[in-house]
Amino acid sequence: MSIVTILLPIFFVFGVGYIAQRFLKLETKVLSNLALYVLVPFLVFRTFYEQEIDSSYGYLSLYMLGLCFALIAIVSILSKIYRFTESERCGLVLSSAFMNNGNYGTPLILFLFGTVGMDTAIVLMVLQQLLMSTLGVYYAAKGSPDHDGFKAALRAVRRMPMVYGAIIGLLFQWLHIPLGTIAGGVDLIADAAIPVIMVTLGMQLRNITVKSIDWKKLSTALSLKLMIAPIIAACIVLVMPVDTMTKQIMIIMAATPTAANTTMYAIQFHTEPQNVSSATLVSTLSSLVTMPVVIYLTTTFV
Repeated sequence: MSIVTILLPIFFVFGVGYIAQRFLKLETKVLSNLALYVLVPFLVFRTFYEQEIDSSYGYLSLYMLGLCFALIAIVSILSKIYRFTESERCGLVLSSAFMNNGNYGTPLILFLFGTVGMDTAIVLMVLQQLLMSTLGVYYAAKGSPDHDGFKAALRAVRRMPMVYGAIIGLLFQWLHIPLGTIAGGVDLIADAAIPVIMVTLGMQLRNITVKSIDWKKLSTALSLKLMIAPIIAACIVLVMPVDTMTKQIMIIMAATPTAANTTMYAIQFHTEPQNVSSATLVSTLSSLVTMPVVIYLTTTFV
């Protein structure tokens, strides 16, 4: 299957969501909450219930932390060079340090590697959500003079349904609790998660309004997110003792666009919302060009 035939169905679903929102003007927060608080937790529960925990989980965690902190460090250096304010620095962190591996990356891995790659993709999605709900919220609140970043991050962690789904799945696995006949119901809900979050992303992109673009900040965010991030990821994973497919998934995930959730955080805390929104929209569109290159190089040379 060619790279184009892999990406086209994904952007087709995004486009359906975009067009639907154009005419129906639905409340996307309702759909987003449905996916976040109901569908995705069941998907995560099933993954952690069925998958054995091994050392690869530790390497995935190290990779996520290493990539995120490396990008934050680069943003901090560039902010000093460009003389950005603290709010501008935090906005740039939101634009470049967090990947969209939920709405975008997980479906992409499903199309690329099939169900065999989904376990790794879902674990990365949970870890990314954990990072966004801690570091992401922290930097969003830190960029606003009216909020305490640490306290806001703690409150966000307590509301993370994905993590509870993972914990319950692990407990059911360790205690050998059978699902019995409700397993079919769990599968139905879990299988609905991917298409719903994809359509929701299309709707969210439609809701983004770009009034003015700071090209300096946008180009910096796009360069870090779409080009520098996969290079850093490759440097991290190539020395890790994990299988080839896992390495490829980790690098490809790093090249996904700016996470849609960071836009919501930026708006909520008034931390460069226009620039973060621009980065989310433009990086998603730009990934049509950059993602095929990353996929080709990764699957050819890794």
